[in-house]
Amino acid sequence: MEKIWLKSYPEGVPEEVAEPPYRSIRDMFEFCFEEYADLAAYSNMGTTITYGQLDELSQKFACYLQSELGLTRGERVAIMLPNILQYPVVLAGIFRAGLVAVNVNPLYTARELEHQLKDSGARAIIILENFANILEDVRDETPVEFIVTTGVGDLLKKPKGWIVNLVLRRIKKQVPAFKLPGAISFNRALKRGKGKPLHPVELGYADIAFLQYTGGTTGVSKGAMLSHR
Repeated sequence: MEKIWLKSYPEGVPEEVAEPPYRSIRDMFEFCFEEYADLAAYSNMGTTITYGQLDELSQKFACYLQSELGLTRGERVAIMLPNILQYPVVLAGIFRAGLVAVNVNPLYTARELEHQLKDSGARAIIILENFANILEDVRDETPVEFIVTTGVGDLLKKPKGWIVNLVLRRIKKQVPAFKLPGAISFNRALKRGKGKPLHPVELGYADIAFLQYTGGTTGVSKGAMLSHR
């Protein structure tokens, strides 16, 4: 076949896409953990975590998912978090445990959340406590077995983290009351994962990294399978 489109390629653009330098997103994370351990990875509300700290935190969370919850290669874990430090820790932990991340819009209604959890088959969810009441409304209609809740300030420096959580819970009243029996706090999950072994899981280009859901503007939201490649 004559590749006529190559005539339109700017100078320096290769004919073929090169092989990625890593076999998976997890491998890329782990390279960064070692190569840039002392450098800043993420900053939020005055708190910065390094790649080395992200390595330690995500390792604990991955061990919690594997050893405490018994999740195995390819199972889905939903993440219903805004842009806070817990997100990269949870995401890296999911990949290190060989699992699939299902991002959930924090602004979803109960109906939208129910659909996505049922469609993805997520057995676990990590959710900001501000939205936990939404999950309470539909939990029994979904396959979710394990729930990890977190407050905005959970990974911020002390005492700022405590103050942020207190203000949001007691003063601004931005955390509606909820009842989710069996749920565990994010920091408690990290403690339970500490010291546990992380069992190696083979991941390659074709393995699914994300089930990323569409906006649902032309019907119900649909999960796009995004591979590690």
